[in-house]
Amino acid sequence: MASNDNYLFVAAIDFGTTYSGYAFSSKDDYAKDPMEIHANVWNSGTMMSQKAPTALLLNPNKTFRSFGYTAETDYTQIAEDDDDDPSRYYYFHRFKMLLHNNKNLGKKTMIKDETGKSFPAFDVFVHSIRYLKDHVFETVKKGFTDLLQKDMKYVLTVPAIWDDNAKQFMREAAEKADIKGTQLMIALEPEAASIFCQSLPVETAANRTFMESAKSGSTYMVVDLGGGTADITVHQRQGDRTLKELLPATGGAFGGKSVDDEFWKMFGQIVGETNLNLLKRESMEDYLDLCRDFETKKREVTGEGEKNVGFTIPVTLIDILKKDKRRQNLTKSVQISPFADTVELKKNKLCIRSGQFRKLFTKTVDGILSHMENILYKPKFKHIQHILMVGGFSDCQLLQKAIRERLTQKKIIVPIDAGLVVLKGAVLFGHMPKTISGRVARYTYGTQSWPVFNPNIHPESKKVVVNGVPHCKDAFFKFIEINQDLVPGHRESQVFKALITGEKCLECAVYASPNPDPVFIDETDCIMLGVLKVPLNPAKKNVKIEETLIFGETELAVQAKDIETGELYETQFNLLKD
Repeated sequence: MASNDNYLFVAAIDFGTTYSGYAFSSKDDYAKDPMEIHANVWNSGTMMSQKAPTALLLNPNKTFRSFGYTAETDYTQIAEDDDDDPSRYYYFHRFKMLLHNNKNLGKKTMIKDETGKSFPAFDVFVHSIRYLKDHVFETVKKGFTDLLQKDMKYVLTVPAIWDDNAKQFMREAAEKADIKGTQLMIALEPEAASIFCQSLPVETAANRTFMESAKSGSTYMVVDLGGGTADITVHQRQGDRTLKELLPATGGAFGGKSVDDEFWKMFGQIVGETNLNLLKRESMEDYLDLCRDFETKKREVTGEGEKNVGFTIPVTLIDILKKDKRRQNLTKSVQISPFADTVELKKNKLCIRSGQFRKLFTKTVDGILSHMENILYKPKFKHIQHILMVGGFSDCQLLQKAIRERLTQKKIIVPIDAGLVVLKGAVLFGHMPKTISGRVARYTYGTQSWPVFNPNIHPESKKVVVNGVPHCKDAFFKFIEINQDLVPGHRESQVFKALITGEKCLECAVYASPNPDPVFIDETDCIMLGVLKVPLNPAKKNVKIEETLIFGETELAVQAKDIETGELYETQFNLLKD
């Protein structure tokens, strides 16, 4: 957690799967009016937007070239330049989901760009975060010419359902992007949204009853639906105006991108995956136009009785189909596809029947509702009346309609500019980090221990002899149990000692498990989060180290202390695969 209390501005960076952006406010403005928050406006060339596409373009020598709308434009221009070869460049689009449930995540993890070339994922995130950090700093500096980097506090948003390694990956990428650790905070997206919604303008009866309910201490559900993930949790406002998390965030890959994936799967079945990839290579501009057109249609579609949804097919793709001996043209492509009865052609428009178009949402909507109902059917949460829907995908009319029709007894609230709620809430969190007074442990946390071997409880395969004494290796020593209530800064400690005389370093490895009572660190689903290396004096015997895990913040911290000297060793986790 950032410890920079001498900041002048808080800048929040919402690094999203589909779109990214930033917002900021000064310390003085926050004191006068907390809602005086400025979000950047991006120019696409044809429209203005408060977020830019999460798109990154690197030069052939792997240096940064552009981000957002500019990256899209630059790449399409390169593709149209007869004197240049776009395949030499690296173009990345919607890559954040790499971090979701990636058990092998590390600094050597590779990612493929739009043309299939491999590149270190860590560097892709570093380039992107650095661009957004520099952009917000230069924007603020236009009005405050004497501004220095030390005057800024940065808040980076992440899904609450991400594991600790993914959060640490983002922190290390941000620090590599020249954001000092003391100036950086990690905000959990549904928490940021919940903070912002405490100050919702009372424009509707639903907003009014929510504010009254929140002030009375009632619980409410927060459903954060972004481009990549659905992040669902339950909060309760406390008497001191802080928020308490009552349920660890749940959800999954049910963001807007999952609907996009269904669309492109269908589109690929119609025109052919190979032809679709050719379109990307030969006319990225046409491909991006299709992406934007679909994004608009995705938000607008509602319920029954609607007209067909039409997409103009670019001439480039029509020309590509002419060279396909099997498909030959768009008409035949539709006829031989699985969608011959639900898709038709009108001139150069591919018209999808409304029922077929709505099917693209089925898997995603069902996934979101399933997670919501699993929570709402629990006895302790049955009384919840208000559900806050935030995030860009919450603007989807069909999704709103499906939730309202299924959860008829609940009051569904979708704030204006739902896609900016997390971003603005993250700015507020930067000004008042103590707003969250309680969280719930998502995992059981512990360390590796080597207890004296007990043949009655320890398997023979775990027996090792150290200095003539039999020990049990790989034992899980539990610090915190899953679903345990935690206050920020909660500390759990245990004293360990070096088993081998003459060791120069004691490695304190920390593990997490979804099971309440793991026995060994090599059990299924038990993962190593990181290692704290404590230097030892090899001349000393029986060195005792007190290891402390600090819970309840958005990130897990570790501290180790030499009992004899009192010397402290602190670190965030090092990623497993540097």
